[in-house]
Amino acid sequence: MVIPMKLKSIFFAVAVLCLGFSLTSQASGDYEVKHKNAIVLAMFGTTVEPALQGLLNIRSKIIAKYPDTTVRVAFTSNIIRKKWQHRAEDMEYIKAHPEIPKDILHVKTPLATIADLQDDGYDTIVIQPTHISMGEEFLDLHTYVDALMNMGTLKKAKYKPFHKVALGRPALGTYGKEHPYTEDISTAAEIMAPDVQFANKEKAGLVYMGHGNKFFPGNGGIYLELAAKMRKTYPDVVTAIGNVEGYPAIEDVMETLKLYGVKKVILKPFMVVAGDHSMNDMASAEDDSWKSILEKNGFEVIVVAVGLGENDKFADIFVNHAADAAKDAGIILK
Repeated sequence: MVIPMKLKSIFFAVAVLCLGFSLTSQASGDYEVKHKNAIVLAMFGTTVEPALQGLLNIRSKIIAKYPDTTVRVAFTSNIIRKKWQHRAEDMEYIKAHPEIPKDILHVKTPLATIADLQDDGYDTIVIQPTHISMGEEFLDLHTYVDALMNMGTLKKAKYKPFHKVALGRPALGTYGKEHPYTEDISTAAEIMAPDVQFANKEKAGLVYMGHGNKFFPGNGGIYLELAAKMRKTYPDVVTAIGNVEGYPAIEDVMETLKLYGVKKVILKPFMVVAGDHSMNDMASAEDDSWKSILEKNGFEVIVVAVGLGENDKFADIFVNHAADAAKDAGIILK
């Protein structure tokens, strides 16, 4: 039997169509999600170039711990990000500062950084803040994680934008029974031992300037607890901690110093970077700097302008907290 040419064409088209359906069905059935892991370091940021060393030290330690995991940096401060964006467009600035990494020049928000990762196929992310305390910006990150994990799809669950998103603890811990914040305070107090030794050598008290938040109630309590822990751990040196914003303020610090009869102090930032606050609010010659206020009130002041991020052991706090977050979420970082 001879099949007309027209029928042959129809049979061929149907065969190709059926084969296509078969391949599509097979491909869909065999579809396998391959999870890709990444770490986002959510930092407040700084505009002071030398102070970047505190942030870059933390990043280097994370990369050394997990060399096969993609690590991205994000800044939570809108003002700081915008300044870096302007600098990134200034060719004279870039030429004058070849030491600035490109990811700092083009730094983005945590959400934008996560979106870039998702666009590159990453669906499993550990967000590790480099904030000191559980303040306003940490809680903002917490809401981001909840929102990202609640993103669904009309298709199967495996098509969700994110498989797992975990949030690490700030340096001084957060609420919960799994990782008691008191243990994080004890860890921080132990790491401050070299500062205590220096103060003891100088026969001085130890004063730290934290950032704080005048709009967030209770944020200052963690600093008071750390100061109390340090005074108990190192009874030979009086430690007092205050904040640029909110409670406890410099007046509260001086009240503590006077109570213990301290006349000389070591003044250091209790911040990851020794940036703008350290240069201006803490150590400048302006009348309202902490150094000036302390000196006007009869205290001898020795300034040590070094950020906590430059302390390798303090930087390790964030590395360890990222490891805890990954473990708790069942994420394997390599």
